[in-house]
Order: sequence, then C-alpha cells, then structure tokens
Amino acid sequence: MAGGPALDPDGLLRRLPQRISEPVHRWACEAPGHLALMGDGCSWTYADFERVVADAAALLRDAGVRGGDRVLLVSENCPGLGALIMACSELDAWAVILNARLSPREVDAIREHCGARSSVYTVSVSPDAARHARDENARFLEHERLGPVAVGPVREVRPEPVEASGAKQVAAMIYTSGTTGEPKGVMLSHRNLLFVAAVSGARRGLDADDLVYAVLPLSHSFGLAATFLGTVWAGGCAELVPRFGIRHLLRALSEGGVTVFQGVPAMYARILEYARHHPGEVRAPSLRYISSGGAPLGAGMKSEVESLLGVPLHNGYGLTETSPTVSQTDIDDPPRETHVGRVLDGVEIRIADPRGRPLPDGEVGELWIRGPNVMKGYYRAPEATAAVLTDDGWFNSQDLARIEPGGELSIVGRSKELIIRSGFNVYPPEVEAVLNSHPGITQSAVVGRPAGDNEEVVAYVQPDPRSKLDLEALRAWLRERLSPYKLPAEIIVLQEMPAAATGKILKHRLKQQAQSEAGGRG
Repeated sequence: MAGGPALDPDGLLRRLPQRISEPVHRWACEAPGHLALMGDGCSWTYADFERVVADAAALLRDAGVRGGDRVLLVSENCPGLGALIMACSELDAWAVILNARLSPREVDAIREHCGARSSVYTVSVSPDAARHARDENARFLEHERLGPVAVGPVREVRPEPVEASGAKQVAAMIYTSGTTGEPKGVMLSHRNLLFVAAVSGARRGLDADDLVYAVLPLSHSFGLAATFLGTVWAGGCAELVPRFGIRHLLRALSEGGVTVFQGVPAMYARILEYARHHPGEVRAPSLRYISSGGAPLGAGMKSEVESLLGVPLHNGYGLTETSPTVSQTDIDDPPRETHVGRVLDGVEIRIADPRGRPLPDGEVGELWIRGPNVMKGYYRAPEATAAVLTDDGWFNSQDLARIEPGGELSIVGRSKELIIRSGFNVYPPEVEAVLNSHPGITQSAVVGRPAGDNEEVVAYVQPDPRSKLDLEALRAWLRERLSPYKLPAEIIVLQEMPAAATGKILKHRLKQQAQSEAGGRG
C-alpha cells in the first residue's frame, strides 16, 4: 500500500465546499473583476460568471428542473457550458455532460438510461448540438447572457434524493461504456470533483495568474475536474475551446498569454509535426506548465516536446471512476521518466494479485484505489458497481501497475481491451454491437492497433454469405451511428473468424495480426 507525500488531506476535506459552484461565488466576492472564462466570443469576469450562473439556474428552473433531476447538457467546450454545469450545482441537479459529437443513437440511449428531466444544447459553438436539438424538437432561444441555446421538452421522471453532504450528492454524471458495450453513468459527487480540482491543481501550482487553455472536453472527467474546475478553484482564467485545432492552439501559445496547457499525446504529436514543417514558428513565451494524460506517453515524444517548448512535460494517471486523477508528477520535481508520478495526497493505492492479495513494491499487479476521488458508483447498475467497488471503498481499476523504487507509479498495461484513441476511450464491444447490427455482417471483432503515439481502431468483419458487403457503404452507415473517434481506421473482411471450439472469437490472434501489420508499415 502506498500514498502520496504527507500533507493534511483531512484538513482539506473539512474545508471543501458542499457544491462545485461555490468557488464562483468566492471569487466573485474577492476578485470580481478578474477574468474567469473566455471563448465563444465572450470574456467573463468572475462577477459576470456569477451572474450568468444565476441566469442559467433560472433557465433550468423555468424548464422544470428540480433538485435530484438529471439534466442532459449536450455541448462542446464554451463558457455557456461552464455556466450550465454550475447552474445544475446551484439547483442540486445532476449535470449529465455529453459531447455533441456523439451520434444520435448514443445521445438517445444515455437520455433514456439516466432519465433526463430536460436537455440543454449550446448551439452557438456546435452544429452537432444544434442537430441533436432539432432531433428532439427542442425550443431554440437567444439568451441574453448564455447566447443561443436550445431547451428540450420536460419529461416526467422521478428525481433522486437530494443529499445534504457534498460527499454524497452527485454533481456530474459522466458516461463511459463498459465491457458489455452498454453505457454506464459514473456518479461523481461534489466532493469527488472538488478534491481533484484542489489537490491536482496544487500539484500544478495553479493560481489566479494562470490562463489555462482548456480544449480537453468538459464531457470527460479530465477536462471537467482537472482543467475547468481546477482553474476555477484557483481563481484563474480558462479559455474554453470547443475543438482542437493546431493553428488556434499555437496562436494562443504565442500571442494569447497561455500559461498552462493540458493535452493528450495525440495533440503533442500534432505540435511536433507542425514544428517539423514550420521551423521556428512554435513559440510559447508565457507557458510555464504542460501535462499529458488520457493515454501512455512515449519517452521520445516527451523529450521532443520539452526541447521544443522549453518546459518539462508532466504526466499523470486516472480514470473516469476516480474523478479522474489518481497520480501525477510534481511541479517541484520535474519528471525524467514516463512514469505517472506520485499518488495524490489523501489517496491510497495497493497493487494486488488476481485474488486481491497485496504485492510488494516493484511487482506488477492490479491497481486498487481508495480515497475522496473514488466515484459513488454506476447509476442504476448495482451489479456493475459491486464488481469493481468494495464495501470499504476500494476500487479495482483493472489496470496493471507497479510502484517504482522512488515511490512513483508506473502503468504497465491494461487488463481489459480498452482502446485509447486521441485521449478518448473506445470500448470494442460497443463498436462490435453496431457492426453486428448491420444486415451484411455475421459477426465482428474490434481491436486496437498502434499508430505512432496514438492508437487506432481496427475492425474485423465476417460478411453474411447471402449478401455482398460494400465497405464504403458500411463506412457511411457507421458514421451515422458512431462518434468519429470510434470509427474503425481499417475494416478487414474475413470469410471466417479464428475461433475456439466453443465458438468464441480468438481476439488475441486478431490483435497480434493488427499489431504485426502496423509494425510492417512502420
């Protein structure tokens, strides 16, 4: 068992507010004229932010939202989304935050699963959000401070009980698909999110002077807790960016005064690619902190990025179920290797064998986590919750890890089949379920394949012998049903899948084949 450096996590927990929106009020009182949020043509001070949160809360209240209701927020990063998240907090409602780039099928499935009271779409920054709003026959509004939004119809649903404690009251629900391919709603409490915002922000040295380039989606826990809420907790300013674009980022770094950038390896790969073709054009005079997360960080990329940008590239590890941060490297001790740093103060971990017995430091085993960052559970899924969360609060990450001699954590591999594509989680069963619903496919298998510093999705399909499978038509069909990052980079047709005597597809053979082909191309 191991923990982070000794501080006073109990004291921090006693000081944490009961709602994620309370830091907005604090800074509106202490520094009302300080910039809080930028983006979508807006620049809000903390006083502005507080006023817009109040307006957004009134909008939700008028839409029939009550404490304990689930509210679907379909959006891409923008100040309006930040205000709506805080407005849900003010009403004790649950913010169910969805990236507007999800397919209509995915949005509908989550709406039904969570029992959303209503939906709000921030249409000014996202044509996809506008499309979803039209699909639901939402009412389009030109809100004075929020800007153009659309509000879906009110549905008759039962609210969840409102808890008096921020440790129990759910602030946000982030959906992640499990091994069955069905969506699972990860219930994150106010304390979960504020704990990570405070502790991980302290590890980064965040303060009111920081301007944070926030392109990581707020629909994922990394963007929500570590980037957005971490900045607000510290009283800094977040520039909320809906989609990653290399020229926009480089302009913000060179001219916009950005001091902090958190990304995924694929984003850093784009920066390096641009720098190779445009020598001398990448400048970041105000940048003091960068970090990578969401996918393994290669040593070669780390070295190149540090040489280009002139600051250490920090690393970390987390999961949606842990809000998300478990460990990260220290700003006062720049990492030399690609380990994921020390465990956050107040968080415990243990490395265990398959039977759950603790292993000594240096040995590889399953990583278990306990602390204020661990989720409340999966919504309406008690069996799935019990499979990973013990009664005494230990969460099984199902990742393989070891503790290094210096106390840092290293992630060795993933015990499941998760594919990480540009920082987004892709679960093969979910893609397979869509493939298998196509009339021209008998069965399918989806595996991950290395693609430089990223991973890509490879689909093996066995066609129905009674029909002729048109791959271009299949790709078009998939684009209507899957998010872009879940789409297969390659579809390989096999007349017969490798299978065991039981009929189970031998996916390890297909994965070896995909990786071998990737190696051959390299």
